[in-house]
Amino acid sequence: MVWWIRIKPNGSERRLVSANVSYKLYTMCMVQDGDKVLLINRPESKGIPGYIAPGGKVDFPESIVDAAIREVKEETGLQVKDIVFKGLDEFCDPTQSLRYMVFNYLATSFEGELLAQPPEGELLWVHKDEALNLPMQSWFKRRFPLFFRPGTFEYHFLWDKENEVTLAETMKEYEVV
Repeated sequence: MVWWIRIKPNGSERRLVSANVSYKLYTMCMVQDGDKVLLINRPESKGIPGYIAPGGKVDFPESIVDAAIREVKEETGLQVKDIVFKGLDEFCDPTQSLRYMVFNYLATSFEGELLAQPPEGELLWVHKDEALNLPMQSWFKRRFPLFFRPGTFEYHFLWDKENEVTLAETMKEYEVV
């Protein structure tokens, strides 16, 4: 691993920068139908247990939006339309020079029927005001309300994956102009 210090032109900030950072791109798409949202009850055997919105990896060279649409289709059977960008999550692991980026979307228009045998877990339409009472990962629980607020959001986590510890966390919300 190669590290060096970068100094801004005005000298106000120094940061360690890695020359060999790996990026992993993911999507998440909250599907909303009126007051209800579609969640997947993902079992522990799928890696992230608890209720979560559809999403997954961005395959090269597909666009990030196309990946979000594809993931919803694969996991639920629904074809979402007119998805809206809601925010970005970044999980950075400096011990492995790894940055996970999750592009979050909201879809309120869709076609199709839910899959009878969904591959990622049971599909459930839940009233959005009751969803936070369901078992879900803490990071998804914090992010959930942001899908429904005006504007966009950005979460940035500095995370030690090996020890499963959050080293730093910032969250910003941006208004629509």
